[in-house]
Amino acid sequence: MSSNVVIVKIGSSTIVGEDGRLREDVIRARAADVLALRQEGHRPVVVSSGATASGRGRLGLGQHRTALPDLQAASAVGQSALMAEWDAALGIDGVVAAQVLLTSHDLERRASYLNARTTLLRLLDLGVVPIVNENDTTATDELTFGDNDVLAAHVAVLLRARALLLLTDREGLLAQGDGAPSLIDQVPGDIELDALPLADLGASRTGRGGMLSKLAAAEMARSAGITCVVASALEDGVVQDALAGRPRGTRLAPAPSGESGFKLWLRHAKPSRGAVRVDDGAATAMRQSGRSLLPVGVVGSDGTFAAGDAVDVLDSSGRAVGKGIASLSAEEVRAVAGLRSEQVRRQLPDASGEVIHRDRFVLARDDVV
Repeated sequence: MSSNVVIVKIGSSTIVGEDGRLREDVIRARAADVLALRQEGHRPVVVSSGATASGRGRLGLGQHRTALPDLQAASAVGQSALMAEWDAALGIDGVVAAQVLLTSHDLERRASYLNARTTLLRLLDLGVVPIVNENDTTATDELTFGDNDVLAAHVAVLLRARALLLLTDREGLLAQGDGAPSLIDQVPGDIELDALPLADLGASRTGRGGMLSKLAAAEMARSAGITCVVASALEDGVVQDALAGRPRGTRLAPAPSGESGFKLWLRHAKPSRGAVRVDDGAATAMRQSGRSLLPVGVVGSDGTFAAGDAVDVLDSSGRAVGKGIASLSAEEVRAVAGLRSEQVRRQLPDASGEVIHRDRFVLARDDVV
């Protein structure tokens, strides 16, 4: 990637101490790294956890309080304190910080997805460092990214970043061997992450994510052609070293990606609302010839979805062919399944002649050549 945008994600376990207070020393050290990146011509975006964890501490809620209203209240209290720390740390060099709060719903809709990108790029053009976090104050379970690793990957894909740095309280991805876990320093782009023999170290003390969430974020980034590094947030110079390719943590090489911004959005940000099942002829035509999906190749549909929703396309064995934007609702798909074009026109004269247009479809990763 030619982009000079770099995403730096820092987890709660390194930003918030055992006492529930924000660690000013860590924030200032990583802010100094971010300022150095700017001096080198990069455009850094920080994805910072820590709002909910620090809000718990300020409110005296403790780690056992997990009711949604308590978490949302803690986030509201902690977010202002978190931003104040970042603003002060970056302001040492006269750099302005901007708070950007997102939910998965913001990225699910194409219009708001593009608006988020426009806003972030404009902030970078103005020399501002965006500090991104999930909007936990209003988010529900249905509208969350799951953790900030995944949010950071979404932002990296959104901005077509050069690199995604996932900074945590561990030195990187650790492999389980006969003895103590050992660092995995390199993962080539053609290696499946599911095949890595990771040590089971559990989630962090204060955050929602663990190494599995790092893997999910890394897979999303590398499938979009973005280098990902998982490293310790507590080591001096980690950001510069990781970006320069010097040995730090685990470097996960990107897979080649020539997909458009629309198809990256469809693949990573647009959730599927159902599935369309197709016969073997349609599956082959979509996989090998890049054809649109016509009703004649459809054998059924699952779920309730509307025209404009994303749906998974499954072959006769249940294997994913890909994901696309449906031109028909689930009810309409069931009504015209197996029909030829002239029959579809008689059945639904105002409907699209395609279930999914080829320009609004992405192949499953296993089928991407």
